[in-house]
Amino acid sequence: MSMLTNSHVARVSLTHTPSLSSRLDHSELTASPPLTLAMTLQVHQLSYSPLSAHAFNSDRSKVAVSPNTNEIIIYAQTPAGWVLEHTLVEHDKVVTSLDWAPHTNRIVSCSQDRNAYVWSLSTDAATRAPVWKPTLVLLRLNRGATAVRWSPREDKFAVASSARTISVCSFEEDNDWWVAKHIKRPLRSTVSTIDWHPNNVLLAAGSADTYARVFSAYIKGVDSKPPPSVWGERLPFGTVCGEFTTPNAGWVHGVSFSPNGDALAFVGHDASLTVVYPSAPEAPPHAVHVVRLPSLPYVSVLFTSETSLVAAGHDCQPILFEGGREQGWRLARSLDAVGAAASKPKPPPPPPKAAGLASAPSGVGRLNNEAFARFREADSRGKSPVPTPGEGGAFAPTSLGAVAGASIADDGELHTTHQNTITNVRPYSGTREAVTAVSTSGVDGRLCVFDTSKGSTAIAPILRGVASLRIQ
Repeated sequence: MSMLTNSHVARVSLTHTPSLSSRLDHSELTASPPLTLAMTLQVHQLSYSPLSAHAFNSDRSKVAVSPNTNEIIIYAQTPAGWVLEHTLVEHDKVVTSLDWAPHTNRIVSCSQDRNAYVWSLSTDAATRAPVWKPTLVLLRLNRGATAVRWSPREDKFAVASSARTISVCSFEEDNDWWVAKHIKRPLRSTVSTIDWHPNNVLLAAGSADTYARVFSAYIKGVDSKPPPSVWGERLPFGTVCGEFTTPNAGWVHGVSFSPNGDALAFVGHDASLTVVYPSAPEAPPHAVHVVRLPSLPYVSVLFTSETSLVAAGHDCQPILFEGGREQGWRLARSLDAVGAAASKPKPPPPPPKAAGLASAPSGVGRLNNEAFARFREADSRGKSPVPTPGEGGAFAPTSLGAVAGASIADDGELHTTHQNTITNVRPYSGTREAVTAVSTSGVDGRLCVFDTSKGSTAIAPILRGVASLRIQ
């Protein structure tokens, strides 16, 4: 399908389009340029397969996604909807992550094939048509790559992998190629997530060994010496500047630095959110706030300001948390708005079962064991909210779902905009210090945009009143 229309989606008004340069000068600001957008909830059904990754260009007129294959698909937004513009095929296996540099307009991708590519847009000499040309980056990994991110200045990028290794890649002008330096110790398992500090040197990583760590990714000749910070002053490559674990030994799914870089948030498979405020190298942190969630685990987290962050994952809805170093953190609201999912598109029915296959007897199987019962109890996705005093009386069951607000009907759909796990949360508009909208992609093949100032407090009772515990 070359074109996907979204008549139910409100249009965005782009009022600022920053210019792109072929190379980024190091004196430029590290934050992406602000965007002024007329924001409403957007829902784009780009695929009926899971979206393993997505990234917008600088003015949000194009988006690159990977539909859980070896391809990268670039769509352009038109008045008629999203039009397939390019299909990038160079990887041999599933593309696991990608990132689009806003200033240099380059895409970096990584895959289970253990490689990374840097894609640059140029003009074909014969046809004069725009083409994306790949440059192979030899990562020297013996396991698949899991995540990739450009540094704020876009002069290097980092690749996480299942090889217990982080590859930090920079461009050598003399040899005209990308070279990789490896961070290996003390990593003991798959590195699942990474995020760059605003100073372009520090790198946060979360892994399946249950730890979130902060490393120095300083490369001589590329980076200038960063100013002293709570993470340290002398930062040779590979220095461990911080090491923190999840409260109940869950592997780390997502990490995020705060806008000023003085705090680190991470989410784990033990359904926890941890926010750390370091004090100084080799000194106890100022504070460690842990939110233990009774819902399903989050897999992605993003600071939207110094006092707010968004987390999303298996509960299928982006959740806004608010807080700070002294007061701790609390669950504020869902970004899913009441009534927002009423016109979401219907995917095609699944293929019929093969002849001779029958369903398992109703009295046996994994769905009836105690573990699954507890899992189902913690799942807040399809539960109707119960009003509490001060919320304006009873809710109308025919007009209100759990959070997103589709009608409660026996149609098999969740009452959230996303119908399955949210895999990625990315900044969409605003500045690094104040993100005004976030984009999400998920296993349901949907790409959504949520306004961080809107949403619903009609969260299922199991999530109400969730707040952090100060550890230190």
